Amino acid sequence: MTLDPWMIAIIEPLVKSLVVIIALLTLFAYLTLMERIVIAKIQSRIGPNRVGRVGPLALLQPIADAVKMIMKEDFIPAQADKLAYILAPAIAVGTALLAWAVIPLNPPVTIGDYTIHFQIADINVAVLYLLAIGSLSVYGIVLGGWGSNNKYSLLGGLRSTAQMVSYEISLGLSLVGVLMISQTLSLTKIVEQQSGWWFVIFQPVAFIIYFICMLAETNRLPFDLPEAETELVAGYQTEYSSLKFALFYMAEYIHMLTVSAIAATMFLGGYQGPFGILPGVHWLFIKIMFFIFLFMWIRGTLPRFRYDQLMRFGWKFLLPLSLANVFVTAVVLVWLGK
Repeated sequence: MTLDPWMIAIIEPLVKSLVVIIALLTLFAYLTLMERIVIAKIQSRIGPNRVGRVGPLALLQPIADAVKMIMKEDFIPAQADKLAYILAPAIAVGTALLAWAVIPLNPPVTIGDYTIHFQIADINVAVLYLLAIGSLSVYGIVLGGWGSNNKYSLLGGLRSTAQMVSYEISLGLSLVGVLMISQTLSLTKIVEQQSGWWFVIFQPVAFIIYFICMLAETNRLPFDLPEAETELVAGYQTEYSSLKFALFYMAEYIHMLTVSAIAATMFLGGYQGPFGILPGVHWLFIKIMFFIFLFMWIRGTLPRFRYDQLMRFGWKFLLPLSLANVFVTAVVLVWLGK
């Protein structure tokens, strides 16, 4: 049976979206197990051991965690703003998932007369789309803090807003150098242009700035000030339990995967790999897991920044350095006649 073009235009994105969402949710579940094992190893602790550290039984641990979380009592504080309180976790997860709509996962594959593009949507302003979605992710945390009607939660939400303002500009500027070299906003074309040399070779300073901003973007140590347990009793998610708390937890890990995929795509060639050893999607997965391990390694070794230190670091160091990188890149491109 031959499908009409309009049916293909509807069904194909839906199937791709479903596959990506299922893959991300599955990977999120096992990243939690991976992090517990890695952090325990770094800090010389036992870690999860009730179902085994390796082998088939260890794969049941995330499933047991999910069942336990869902079965916990779900409540809404009496004085909470119920609409904001309920919407916040959904917004946090939704913005983390939406970014994957434009990330190319694999080179196109042609079967007969039909070419399959392993990307939900190939738009010519994909980088702008990613920056827009990334800036919206803070609303989930802010609404969670505001809607809970809790002082500690509100402080966590406000911290997230101030934190975002201090690093979001530097994060955007760190990508400008890559855009100046590639002269396109399409992620597909950016990946294709890295078939020879990855952009991290030409933009090492921008790569370091982006990586630092990745940590702040995902509220991970040493920049986990919005949830800082020792100061805010878990911050913006203090009043959340059961499935709503699990959604915030899910959003953090999916966001880690998202910013790692963007870093791999913009600086490390995306699905491009050396010598044609593995198919493209495998190389992208390896690069993403490299960043995920760095997230965990840093969490297990570095102390948290003070709030004023983060603000000072963002405005007085990252911003001038990212501006200087853009200026130097422009001068070099003009000098080379690009």
